[in-house]
Amino acid sequence: MSEDSLAAVTDVSASAESTVSNEPASSAHDVMPGLGPARQVNLRELVYDQLKDAFMVGYFAPGDYLNLRELANRFETSITPVREAVRRLVAEGALVDAPARALRVPPLRRSRLIDLKQARIGIESMVTELAAERATSEELDRLEVILDEAAAQKPKTPIDELKSNQLFHFTLYSSAGSPTLLRFIESLWLQYGPFLNLIHYTIDPNIRGSHKDHRRIIAAVRDRDAAAAKQALVTDISRSFDILDAYTQKPG
Repeated sequence: MSEDSLAAVTDVSASAESTVSNEPASSAHDVMPGLGPARQVNLRELVYDQLKDAFMVGYFAPGDYLNLRELANRFETSITPVREAVRRLVAEGALVDAPARALRVPPLRRSRLIDLKQARIGIESMVTELAAERATSEELDRLEVILDEAAAQKPKTPIDELKSNQLFHFTLYSSAGSPTLLRFIESLWLQYGPFLNLIHYTIDPNIRGSHKDHRRIIAAVRDRDAAAAKQALVTDISRSFDILDAYTQKPG
């Protein structure tokens, strides 16, 4: 993980008190999306929502360890709502049980990568085709603004890139008007977000997207060309999977 990763993301030691396996950064706590003291009545939902957002935007990396007590301290709450929230993340495939009462982000495996690629292309293509039918001019203008703001942001960090990518996709998918399908996509991104972290922080830290495929998606949706919008989306999704697939096949 990078220097602007979550402060609770530390090298995992023999003790389960470590939060994650990678090197910490002093500023991570300040930049993790939405993370802060949990003061709402429904603490379980609040903790879950904040952790879900962190997974989807790519704040955790494959193989990272999380510890309940460290997370409870971060959220300034008891361990109970944290335990209930992470149990949901385990059920959704974002985390797996690890020794010493810790939890772990699943490591990168090629078979899982291929499965996620097929699922993402299948469901997200369907939603993009719906967006080509239903998206309003205002929603498309919002997508343009997201890309313009991302291009204008300087200097740009990996987490900036990850956040703008997630914001673009979910703004697009929301315009399709299918809450049911959107929930399926969120579940896929919970599992896929850590792979994006791996690309931006480990495989190619200097990667900066031109958003050309995103621009093509917008143009196709404006033209109500569902086939072209789908093709641009498949190209966009496949690009990151191809980078990861090549990485899994490197010796060592």
